[in-house]
Amino acid sequence: MSRLQKTYHESIRPQLMKDLSITNVWAVPRMTKVVVNMGVGAASANIKLLDAAMNEMGAVTGQRPVMRRAKKSIAAFKLREGQPVGACVTLRGKRMYEFIDRLFNIALPRVRDFRGLPTKSFDGRGNYTMGLEDQLIFPEIDYAKVDQTRGMNITFVTTSGNDEGAKRLLELMGMPFRRPEQE
Repeated sequence: MSRLQKTYHESIRPQLMKDLSITNVWAVPRMTKVVVNMGVGAASANIKLLDAAMNEMGAVTGQRPVMRRAKKSIAAFKLREGQPVGACVTLRGKRMYEFIDRLFNIALPRVRDFRGLPTKSFDGRGNYTMGLEDQLIFPEIDYAKVDQTRGMNITFVTTSGNDEGAKRLLELMGMPFRRPEQE
């Protein structure tokens, strides 16, 4: 069991039960999965860029990414149906908790001029999506081997049906949200 998962069971879950007035342990919001998505639009011209992106994403997440292909052709983007355009990883269980722990405690504090994450990125159903502009904030990436910087989207999927429960869960897990006066 990872450190964050143990913390969730021992202190975060009882605190959520108290804060949200929940009596049933199974009704307490919890993390279901984390989806990491990286779009590589330049892969249409050079497939090796996608291979490099997939290797970097695999190093960051600890899991082999899946190649994503275009669903339909778009002439304006010089894109054909079936052409590789990105990579995606879905993390669950122990790997998910370890990734969240590394993201909140190691990677995000390395961002220059970081003032916290916005609280307006919830979808209304208890899921939170954030974007990163640079993969170099992760310590697993070797700076000398990076050919270009790539961003990624990270989606946290929770069992909470509303944004308030999911926000409280993520706060207790250590997500650095902005203070209301900063937004």
